[in-house]
Amino acid sequence: MAGFKKKASREMPELSTSSLPDLIFTILFFFMMVTTMREVTLKVKFTVPSGTELEKLEHKSDVSFIYVGPPTDNLRGQFGTGTRIQLNDRYADTREVMDFVAQERQGMQDQTKQVISIKADVYTQMGIITDIKEVLRKSYALKLNYSASQRN
Repeated sequence: MAGFKKKASREMPELSTSSLPDLIFTILFFFMMVTTMREVTLKVKFTVPSGTELEKLEHKSDVSFIYVGPPTDNLRGQFGTGTRIQLNDRYADTREVMDFVAQERQGMQDQTKQVISIKADVYTQMGIITDIKEVLRKSYALKLNYSASQRN
């Protein structure tokens, strides 16, 4: 009478990892496509004014932003409570706006499409905005945009 012999050890076959790099790169590509990177760290806080006649910007890569408002809460002790102008990641004076416009214009492919967008606080005095507009006029940045939200 013949007996049944058990095999010495039955091991589970190893998991195939050949498709793992494809999966990882697919997920990485997905996150690269849907993630937007904030280019500027805001150092001023502003409440966007509301308006009724608004248009959405077509090419945001042609837009350079000027932020105007009081310093954020963590910078208020160092810079005070007055209205400040922020160009990229630093505070600036109205005289520096011309250099900012020239620098932004150099980085563009089609320099005639440059748009300057002013993101100002609702309570910003109009004199500061007028000073910025005068400097923009002198630097031939004539396409100007004011950021606002839709009025309900």
